[in-house]
Amino acid sequence: MKHIIYISFLLLPLVGLSQKYADKAYYLVDSLVLSELSSSDITLLDSCLNLYHKVEDDTSKVKALQGICDKLVHDDWKKYQIYQYEKIREGLKNNESELVIEVFNKYLLNALNNMGTIYFHHGNIAKGLEFYYESLELSEKYNDQAGIANSLSKIGLVHYEQGDHEKAKDFYERAIVINRRIGQFKGVLKDIANIARSYYDKEEYNKAIDYLRESKNISDSVGDLISSARATSNMGGIYKMLGDSKKALELYKEGLTFEEKIGDVYGIGGALGNIGLLYYEMGDFKKAESYGLRSMELAKEIGFALQVKTNAKLLSNVYFAQGKFKLSLEMYKLEITMRDSLNNESTQKAAIQQQAKYEYEKQKAVDDAEHDKEIAIEHEAKEKQTILTYATGGGLGLVAIFLLVVFNRLKVTRKQKNIIEAQKTEVENQKNVVELAHTELEEKNKEITDSIQYAKRIQNAILPPNKVVKKYLQESYIYYKPKDIVAGDFYWLEHSESKVLFAAADCTGHGVPGAMVSVVCNNGLNRSVREFGLTDPGEILNKTREIVVQEFEKSEEEVKDGMDIALCTLEGNRLQYAGAHNPLWIIRKDAEEIEEIKANKQPIGQFDNPEPYTTHTIYLQKGDSLYIFSDGYADQFGGEKGKKLKTANFKKLLLSIQNESMEKQKQLIDEAFDKWKGDLEQLDDVCVIGVRI
Repeated sequence: MKHIIYISFLLLPLVGLSQKYADKAYYLVDSLVLSELSSSDITLLDSCLNLYHKVEDDTSKVKALQGICDKLVHDDWKKYQIYQYEKIREGLKNNESELVIEVFNKYLLNALNNMGTIYFHHGNIAKGLEFYYESLELSEKYNDQAGIANSLSKIGLVHYEQGDHEKAKDFYERAIVINRRIGQFKGVLKDIANIARSYYDKEEYNKAIDYLRESKNISDSVGDLISSARATSNMGGIYKMLGDSKKALELYKEGLTFEEKIGDVYGIGGALGNIGLLYYEMGDFKKAESYGLRSMELAKEIGFALQVKTNAKLLSNVYFAQGKFKLSLEMYKLEITMRDSLNNESTQKAAIQQQAKYEYEKQKAVDDAEHDKEIAIEHEAKEKQTILTYATGGGLGLVAIFLLVVFNRLKVTRKQKNIIEAQKTEVENQKNVVELAHTELEEKNKEITDSIQYAKRIQNAILPPNKVVKKYLQESYIYYKPKDIVAGDFYWLEHSESKVLFAAADCTGHGVPGAMVSVVCNNGLNRSVREFGLTDPGEILNKTREIVVQEFEKSEEEVKDGMDIALCTLEGNRLQYAGAHNPLWIIRKDAEEIEEIKANKQPIGQFDNPEPYTTHTIYLQKGDSLYIFSDGYADQFGGEKGKKLKTANFKKLLLSIQNESMEKQKQLIDEAFDKWKGDLEQLDDVCVIGVRI
């Protein structure tokens, strides 16, 4: 940041601006460096823009534009970027040379990407994509392969944040191909890591590990020890979460070796802390203490307060588990002290920034007043000279022009009268055409809406009535919230002898297309139970998949639609479950954690190398609760930062309301969903089923 500001302002004296502006520039730089403040950069951008308009030669114009674009890339203040961008675009409407416009466009690439990121982070996804695609178009125009790859990666990130992992992966892979071709391995590693993160979010951990392993192989081959360390540690984290502590420990230690080769003290401290925490969770408190103390020593040495706080918490737990209560208390006090210190540091930094901004603006006001006075005096003198020079000739010219105007006006008036009358007739005709089209459009819209409303009645007819649900599942609720009038999500219930079969299903898409798929899939479930007499969940899903695939194979076009589903059979306290992508969650009475039964990672529909679905048998006790659901609730964007809710927060919500009745739980998850979503659009259909034994 500091170097960019100096470079841009050093351009000013080179093209003849006064030393006063250079002095003001250096004053601004000192303030910004002191406080890490960037909000005053608009003054710098204005100065470069004024320079651009004052000089005439292409070389100077290009230098000024380069300074402007550099600031647009590094300025994080949305309103200033937008202001300057539009102002520059307006300036380029003049008859600039092709060289200036071409060079500016090349400099603008990174600025466009940065502006796209700002719009995206503020929730305006459409505008963000518009800038990303403009950057992509410019990169392709000038055959900037690195720029093309960067824009593709940015667009992929937007699709990832919207939950469209497949489309995101497509853009990432296109960027990877280009970066491989041009030898930009840092870009390759970044997008491989992005794909791994996408698979991690989808809980496809084996695929995530495969991509992390590929990242490590590439890092090793090009000697990028930093990327090797990060990939190795991330793999360790996944294996830890999967419960494979031995493999996680092996990878954590390998990551530590890389960090030691790099000599990154921060990385070494973090790796030691991870290993210590893993040993603590494995019950090896002696080794946990050893690694925790080593990490603490490094953190204190470099003054890394956050790592000191983290290690203090680990060591407090370790000492407590060993019965060393005095040491445990000391570490706990250290943790609290570091937490308070971090909070105070943040407050002090904000105060310094505000003071620096105030001092700069005060000095700027004095300088601007003096400069404006000098300009006013100079401008007045030039104005008087101009008046004396042109007054006489201008007066005679005005007399001649006046006579010509009077004569011409009579002629033009007649012609305009005829034109106005013709235009009036044309406007009236167009008005009639528009009114007719508007009426037809309203009629068509009403027909379409009526058709969809009727489709909703049909879809509601296939859903089990609430009184039937309550008859067989007395302590239960179904939270069903379609995105549109009709939905791709549906819930299903059947009763066979002493068994109750129920499911939450999520068909491909939403709205009318999703609803059409849901009818086919619902029919498959009904036939599996009623026609083939199946009650085992795994066998029902196998037969349903067979029926759905047969139905779609009748089409002349290849249809890959289908559904994800969680299906349960309840008989007394004996529960059987099978799932396609969608898991089963169980909360035992008075438990503090959720017991998760995972589904098969294959949909009900076309799938390469399909396997039989697994039936899980679980025995429940009175007071236990179970939940099945589609992914719409956890995938909803919202909150202060417009991020996904995610399954971890959904679990916390369910655990927090366990003492409430099932009807009250339904009310609470509805209120929580609406509060999280806020003013954002609902992303997908939502279906949650809760049952208490």
